[in-house]
Amino acid sequence: MSGYATWPDDARPIDGNQSFPIIMIMIHFLSSRDFMQGIASSRDKKSKRKLKEEPAFDAQAFLHSTGLARKVEAYRKSQKIYFQGDPATSVMYIQEGGVKLSVVNEVGKEAVVAILGPNDFFGEGCLAGQEIRIGTASAIVPTAILVIEKKEMMRLLHAEHALSDRFMAYILLRNIRVEEDLIDQLFNSSEKRLARTLLLLARYGAESETQKVRPKVSQEMLAEMVGTTRSRVNFFMNKFRKLGFIHYNGGLQVHNSLLSVVLHD
Repeated sequence: MSGYATWPDDARPIDGNQSFPIIMIMIHFLSSRDFMQGIASSRDKKSKRKLKEEPAFDAQAFLHSTGLARKVEAYRKSQKIYFQGDPATSVMYIQEGGVKLSVVNEVGKEAVVAILGPNDFFGEGCLAGQEIRIGTASAIVPTAILVIEKKEMMRLLHAEHALSDRFMAYILLRNIRVEEDLIDQLFNSSEKRLARTLLLLARYGAESETQKVRPKVSQEMLAEMVGTTRSRVNFFMNKFRKLGFIHYNGGLQVHNSLLSVVLHD
C-alpha cells in the first residue's frame, strides 16, 4: 500500500483508504478499564491494594436512584440501536448485554471498532456538539440500554458530582486508549494487535489470571477490529491456543500470559 512501505506486511489496513484506520480509532469506545492501567496494576500490587480500598462509584445504582432507570430500552440480538448518520440526541449506558460499534467508510467497507459491555457509556459525542452519529451501534446479544437525553445528561453532570467524576474518568481513560490504538495501528503487526484486542475484551488486569471474553465474538468480528483477514486471525488464534495463551471451554478464555506477545519486540 502506497505511503506505508515501512510497516510490517501484516500490519497494513485491509482496505486502500489511508484515513480509514484513524477514523476507526477516533470513534473507538471499547471499555472503561484502560489496557495500560491493567499492566501497571499487575506490576504494582501495593498500588492495586490501595485502589481496592476505595469503593468504586456505582453508576447503575445512582442512575436508578434518579429515576432514569425507567427509561431502559431492550434490544434483541443483532438489532440496531442507532445508525451512522442518525441524529445524536442522547447518551447511552449499557445495563446488560453487549454492543458492537461499527463504521462504514466512503467505499462501503464496514469495520468493527469496539465491543462494549455492562457499565459502559456510548453515544456521548452529542455532549460535545456532535449532531449526527458517526457510527452504527448494534446489540450483539439481548441487551438493556439506559437512554439518557442530552439535556438530562448535561443537567446531571452539572448537579451530581459523583456521576460527573465517574463520567470524566471514563472519558479520560478512553482518550488514553485512542492514543494507544493509534500507535497500535501504525506500528504493530496484526499478531500483536490481535493479542491486545483479546486482552482488552477479556478485561485484562482483573483478579483472575484467566478471563472469559464476554460477550462472544466471531473471528470475522476480530478481523474487522484488528484490521486484517479472517484467515490471519484463525492462524494466530491457533498459535495462541497451542502456546497455552488461550483456550476454549464453554467460550473463549484468555490467559494473562498472552501479554508476552504484546510486549515482545
